[in-house]
Amino acid sequence: MKTRAKDINEKITWQDITIGTEIYEPATSVLVETGDWRVMIPVWKQDVCKQCLLCVPFCPDSSIPVKDGKRLEFDFVHCKGCGICWKACPFDAIDFVKEDK
Repeated sequence: MKTRAKDINEKITWQDITIGTEIYEPATSVLVETGDWRVMIPVWKQDVCKQCLLCVPFCPDSSIPVKDGKRLEFDFVHCKGCGICWKACPFDAIDFVKEDK
């Protein structure tokens, strides 16, 4: 038999429930290794990159590390391959290709 929320705590009212689509804390991708979800993969072209760092804040998984003001190689343990960084890069310094697994 399935346990329902109302069976666990009868004191919960609709006002106590988190409203859908509202974010109350940052993403947990650092805690969960989600890189295996990828089908497509970003490929950083260092020789083309201008180090503008515009790709960094757009990454929903914080998979573009920065050290001493310079971006580093992708963190593929957490990168889900969404392609947002590829779309955000104004210098075509990121390719987006099918991943070979």
